[in-house]
Amino acid sequence: MKIGVIGAGQIGGALAARLVAAGHEVAISNSRGPETLQGAIEGAQPMTVEDAARFGEVVVVSIPFGRYPEVPADAVDGKLVIDTTNYYPQRDGHFPELDDGSSTSSELLRAHLPDARVVKAFNAISWTNLRDAGRPADDPERLGVPMSGDDERAKRTVAELIDEIGFDPVDAGTLARGGRKHQVDAPAYGKGLPTAELRCRLGG
Repeated sequence: MKIGVIGAGQIGGALAARLVAAGHEVAISNSRGPETLQGAIEGAQPMTVEDAARFGEVVVVSIPFGRYPEVPADAVDGKLVIDTTNYYPQRDGHFPELDDGSSTSSELLRAHLPDARVVKAFNAISWTNLRDAGRPADDPERLGVPMSGDDERAKRTVAELIDEIGFDPVDAGTLARGGRKHQVDAPAYGKGLPTAELRCRLGG
């Protein structure tokens, strides 16, 4: 599968490396240009943000949330977009609809990308666990990765990717209801939980 990664920070970089190791064609990009990414992720192709978005059948958005309007909407029309972002007002500035809980960060991204199928995933796992903690499918200590979205086919694809790189996908529900269960400060955020315990914290 062709996967474009927008953002080469800790989560984006670790995820790109995992996806390359799983046999996918991966393009990596950042705001500073492909020349700054030469050799950064072995096996990943450095590209501009626009080119990485057009390259991927699946596009991973792994940038500071406050910069989500920079994601090129036309380049991801009809595509599956995996949202790994988290809202930190001290970094991103204040968004009233997030501060009062009337919306979620992924719903704002989806509004910006109306023709994409957005699934939230990989936002609630630490980058070190993403890099180091993948385990075989039959390992009882395998960690779970929560995900949420409104398109069942898109969630199945994300679940397959999560499994391929050594984790158990755990469906938290819709983008609105489920996303709240694994956003910042939610019970499932950043804990590195075995799958059964994660399911318990997510309520099923």
